Amino acid sequence: MSDIVKALELYPLLGIISAGILGLLVGSFLNVVIYRVPKMMEREWRAQCIEFLGAENIKEDAKKESTPEKFNLITPSSTCPSCGHRIKPWENIPVISYLFLRGKCSACKTSISSRYPIIESVTGIFSAVAIYTFGPTWAGLACLFFTWCLIALTMIDFDTQLLPDSITLPLLWLGLIANYFGLFTSLDSALWGAIGGYLSLFSVYWLFKLLTGKEGMGFGDFKLLGALGAWLGWQMLLQIIMLSALAGAVIGVSMIIIRGRDKNIPIPFGPYLAIAGWIALMWGQDINQLYLSYAFGHR
Repeated sequence: MSDIVKALELYPLLGIISAGILGLLVGSFLNVVIYRVPKMMEREWRAQCIEFLGAENIKEDAKKESTPEKFNLITPSSTCPSCGHRIKPWENIPVISYLFLRGKCSACKTSISSRYPIIESVTGIFSAVAIYTFGPTWAGLACLFFTWCLIALTMIDFDTQLLPDSITLPLLWLGLIANYFGLFTSLDSALWGAIGGYLSLFSVYWLFKLLTGKEGMGFGDFKLLGALGAWLGWQMLLQIIMLSALAGAVIGVSMIIIRGRDKNIPIPFGPYLAIAGWIALMWGQDINQLYLSYAFGHR
């Protein structure tokens, strides 16, 4: 293992390329996570509701739904949603298989969504950027996991307006563990970052609800900002909130203008928090220094 690390330190480009290839492979798995985790949550909720209501009050078809076939991140195997064709291993090579198949199922020739290779490519690029920024170090490895979790959360929230606890809570704990060793900030800063991140949006949520009687955001947003605070420390929370607001304004207005999105349709806040958190981890210190030099340099 030490020989591999030394080789990557001697040849940084090798580490960046390796991270990009690994990111492509992980991106393929993230496509599964993004699709299946919400389905797994729905099945769990349905089973809990049926158990709570009591079997005697459930119709026969609902009873069948309470005991569905095994469904997780591994089982069943991936298939074409149109014809049920089981995806072969050589048809699941990130990006390459999509290009080789010309974006169509090998069995029924139905078009495959371009979103799959896009997520794989984005994961590969962001993984390479992470190792380019932090190098082949423990911080770089931790940053890879951070990046992959944020990509999954971004797409799940965009699709379903859900931020699963099965991802946000482990992300928070991983941030605290990473900073126990001081990878990105001190443990004290990480702890108060987690507390401050959660409570800040929690307070905004209740203030908005008291004033309007409506819920402006979900509890998953609190947990995600708490997780970001655990990774970056309380000092970066204001920057994350400002960057997420900027990203939300730009992307939200663009979607309304370009795609004609209905203004009344709720826009998930999680993707903007994720974008801001990733930018802050990569270049947050540089952004702060640039702001300070500009602010004090013009006085």
